[in-house]
Amino acid sequence: MKKLKVIITGATGMVGEGVLQECIANPMVEKILLINRRVSGYTNPKIEEILHSNFNDITLIAEIISGYDACYFCAGVSSVGMDEDTYRNLTYLTTMDFASVLSEISPQMVFCYVSGAGTDSTENGKQMWARIKGMTENHLMTLPFKAVYNFRPAFMKPTKGAKNVKGFYRVINVMFPIFRLFNKTYFLTLEEVGKAMINVTVNGYEKNIIEVKDIADLSK
Repeated sequence: MKKLKVIITGATGMVGEGVLQECIANPMVEKILLINRRVSGYTNPKIEEILHSNFNDITLIAEIISGYDACYFCAGVSSVGMDEDTYRNLTYLTTMDFASVLSEISPQMVFCYVSGAGTDSTENGKQMWARIKGMTENHLMTLPFKAVYNFRPAFMKPTKGAKNVKGFYRVINVMFPIFRLFNKTYFLTLEEVGKAMINVTVNGYEKNIIEVKDIADLSK
């Protein structure tokens, strides 16, 4: 089976770091290109890292990022304390600017986008973040990639050794065995999220919207 070359964004955040950890550990992945605004702190023979501050314009690194099999787009910001215009710019515009150029460079690529459980595909709901994430998902699926998969995880347990665990997720980490006991699919591990992305890259999936249960199934 062909080994994968993947791009990961957001490796300095919790989700991106978890996906990176799985890609390092997984023998199906042979090369990882990290595109970050700041240094991840990870070194491994598989890893190459590019520091690029402007995700709205990746034309300067176009040659470097061509020829990869997948992009796992884990970069993102919380909507807490943000007005709608600011959140739209940082979520929708940044993602679409990045992905639009990437789809022109590498249309053979699988693009996996991390949104979240509760994302609003109608774009008309009451929750601002859910509308904007829904708009982002919808517009990503119009780009000429080989495939686009929108991942909607809920609560996730960080992988052992993770550096970027903050706030409520420290509680999740401690209480995870109890939470998982009562709901085996709603509470995922980041190892499962990473495995699901790798497996969907290799095998595809019948859905473009990957809900929590789908992630659990795809990780097996």
